[in-house]
Amino acid sequence: MSLEQFLDVAPEVAEAVKNNKPVVALESTIISHGMPYPQNVETALNVEKVIRDNGAIPATTAIIGGRLKAGLSKDEIEYLGKTGQGVTKVSRRDIPVIVAKGMDGASTVATTMIIAAMAGVKIFATGGIGGVHRGAQQTFDISADLEELAHTPVTVVCAGAKAILDLPLTLEYLETQGVPVLGYQTEELPAFYTRKSGLSVDYRIDTPQELAKVIHVKKELGLQGGILVTNPIPEEYSMDPDTINRAIDQAIEESKQQGIHGKDTTPFLLARVKDITGGDSLDSNIQLVYNNAKVAAQTAVELSKL
Repeated sequence: MSLEQFLDVAPEVAEAVKNNKPVVALESTIISHGMPYPQNVETALNVEKVIRDNGAIPATTAIIGGRLKAGLSKDEIEYLGKTGQGVTKVSRRDIPVIVAKGMDGASTVATTMIIAAMAGVKIFATGGIGGVHRGAQQTFDISADLEELAHTPVTVVCAGAKAILDLPLTLEYLETQGVPVLGYQTEELPAFYTRKSGLSVDYRIDTPQELAKVIHVKKELGLQGGILVTNPIPEEYSMDPDTINRAIDQAIEESKQQGIHGKDTTPFLLARVKDITGGDSLDSNIQLVYNNAKVAAQTAVELSKL
């Protein structure tokens, strides 16, 4: 059965994939749930510009009117940004229902990986991935992003797992699933808002050429699953670890008091951390996304040469 009955690949993206030109996938949850309007739309369009400026073609993903989309128009990005949390946040389990009902959906890391793989896009840039939530020993709250990394052949460039998570357990889970965790010009796992976590990555990678070769070799070996590339937030935008950790601890306590759980947890915590830090965390979030887009685009360029 052809995917074309469900999937719309923008002509520019389809042409690039067909001719082995560099393409970078982008998620849309960051537009609908990650930031307020109009910063979300402005950021999304700027991320696409960063990718183009570094020689690749952007393919922002979403589900609109029940159609899986690899590559959005400016109007579609504006629509997602204005609608905000009125758009369903879609992970793997939600896709068949949202498509069958003809609904709109914002793509999480997991869904973006799925759509990217369907469209033939090999690299995806985001802010931070989901992971094992704090207290998961009791709640079993583990993001579907980690399982997707184990199975779907897309390389994800991020600033580490979101600092609201249990980072040591997240690394343990990825190791169990056989997902390589690479540090871009670092041997330490970045913690989203900050460059430091006290935890080590599996391997350090220093150039886009080196990263592209790893991606290429993994594919040629026929090994399933993706690669997680952790790229530290630029030094000038990195937040003080003590400040951000205090804000996270306060936000987590508030989420418990309010009974927030499941897929509502991350948007709630990120919004509260933004409020507690007076907006500093949002500024950092935007800058780290730009930085990841740059590395992903440069790597996509190198990968297209192999």
